[in-house]
Amino acid sequence: MTVPRGLWTAASQLDRSDEHRGNAEWVKGLWYAEDTRLVKMTAEGQLAVTPDGGSLRSTTPFVEYDSQRHVLLGLVDDVAWFAVEAVLDGPVKSIREIGARLAPLEADIAVTTTAILNWHRGAPHCSACGELTEVTNGGFARFCHHCRREHFPRTDPAVIVAICDDQDRLLLARAAAWDDDRVSVLAGFVEAGESFEHAVHREIAEESDLTLGELQYVGSQPWPFPRSVMIGFFARAVTTEISIDGDEIVYADWFTRERLDAELAAGTLSLPGEASIAYRLVTSWRERQHPFA
Repeated sequence: MTVPRGLWTAASQLDRSDEHRGNAEWVKGLWYAEDTRLVKMTAEGQLAVTPDGGSLRSTTPFVEYDSQRHVLLGLVDDVAWFAVEAVLDGPVKSIREIGARLAPLEADIAVTTTAILNWHRGAPHCSACGELTEVTNGGFARFCHHCRREHFPRTDPAVIVAICDDQDRLLLARAAAWDDDRVSVLAGFVEAGESFEHAVHREIAEESDLTLGELQYVGSQPWPFPRSVMIGFFARAVTTEISIDGDEIVYADWFTRERLDAELAAGTLSLPGEASIAYRLVTSWRERQHPFA
């Protein structure tokens, strides 16, 4: 079996230091270390980047440490990296725009920054009693002093599936909200009580009326828009007659490599951004680097 490349298969270089981050004094001490780095992001999810847009722009902290604003992302070779939401001057870009250009370590830092700051912005109050919570654990938890509940960053799993038929054609579809030329593989959220595999079968049946046979998990990707993790599969279709609802999915068809290449070259179709797992799944199929090749 050939496995798609570049699907976050290596260990992260970012040490999240879970065994130490609960020590508030330890976290505070890291803030004042000479080599500590700080990544900044706007409330709209735009990260500070270098003038060429190819790297994150980090700075040395120059203000007093604030445990309610400054989040410890982790350590890289004993150097602490923090994140903060701020109003920024200079060039900014979202992880969608620059993710594919970043080195693996910078991509980890950018995604973690986006995910954790999005969570803090959207969940300042206790979900049980509504009281304002306190940021704890170096920024990776919040505590409600009213009802004594601890809250952690939420991640919503979603499956994303590259479906091949017995002719090794790939199913590509277009959602109603997308541009008229954009296509991608099918995806959907995992519902309560479902395994990832059950979700694959249900979502594909709902969106295309296809029956699937063999499934092969290939990799995952954090996707903090606002708080997802994409669980990537390849699947073999047992049936090939497509039926869509016309509301959520407005177009779907089988593509050979030659047809997709021709339409991309002609500009009549476009794929998801290169930072996405969707793009990587399609690329793996185009390069015949998939489980059913």
